Amino acid sequence: MNEVLVIKGELCDLNTYIRKERGSRYSAADVKKDETERVWAECKMQKIPPQKKGCFIVFSWFLPNKRKDKDNIAFAKKFILDGLVTARVLDEDRWEYISGFLDVFEVDESNPRVEVHFGECPDEIRINKLFKIGL
Repeated sequence: MNEVLVIKGELCDLNTYIRKERGSRYSAADVKKDETERVWAECKMQKIPPQKKGCFIVFSWFLPNKRKDKDNIAFAKKFILDGLVTARVLDEDRWEYISGFLDVFEVDESNPRVEVHFGECPDEIRINKLFKIGL
């Protein structure tokens, strides 16, 4: 892995987003806009360069505790990917631009954050080969 983007604090989780959406679709749209802009701003401040087509992304989620379910937390990758595209770190978030993701979860009470690692997916960790999925 080469570049690392660090996003301080926690991002909006799925349950919070659903509550906002049920209250008002405008409120949910504001959350998406704010979180996407937050990621864009971090990319610009940290001078994250454009990534190669087909990059592999590892999301390291450092949380203050284990209260939220991992799938609710990882939902925020939607905001991260949209922010990466807005910042032109990724050209697009379609299939040919991202070869895959990996989510890793840790507890860090004093420094919650998300670390976004960019790199290439080595053959030995390709999920389809590991589990003999597909062709």
